[in-house]
Order: sequence, then C-alpha cells, then structure tokens
Amino acid sequence: MTNTARTELLTRENILKLLSDDEVSKVSTAEAGIHLAEGEEYLDLERLELGVLKASMGSVLPRKAVEPATWARILQMLSVFDRR
Repeated sequence: MTNTARTELLTRENILKLLSDDEVSKVSTAEAGIHLAEGEEYLDLERLELGVLKASMGSVLPRKAVEPATWARILQMLSVFDRR
C-alpha cells in the first residue's frame, strides 16, 4: 500500500469516526439506495482527494446525511489533500 493510499484510508476512517450514530444510520441508508438529487453535494469515500463533488454515485457521503457542524469538520480534515 502506498503512502497516499494509506493516508486516504486513515482519513476515510477518521471521517467515519466524526459521524454520530444518527448520521451513520443516514449514510448507511443512503448507500443502500437513496439517490442524490441533481447537483447535490457529497464526498466519495473511495476518492477523498477529489473533495466535494456533485451528484454521481459510488461510496459516497451525502452532505444531507450529516449535520452542518460534522460536514465542516470533515472539510477541515480534507484540507490535507492538495486539490490543485
């Protein structure tokens, strides 16, 4: 496993640790088949280096599944990835 892959895995695990039980439940429901609306923001947990995306599917964390404060903490955590 490369250092980048290891960093992404640890970041993904740390993001999931930020979620409350209620948020985990919402994310699990979303992954089970709730579709995102056109233009809705989400994080692809398999490709965190991409940052916030809009409506596409995969292993995603929909913004609406978490509280605004949790979303802000997640974005802060993602600042370690250079997206430019």
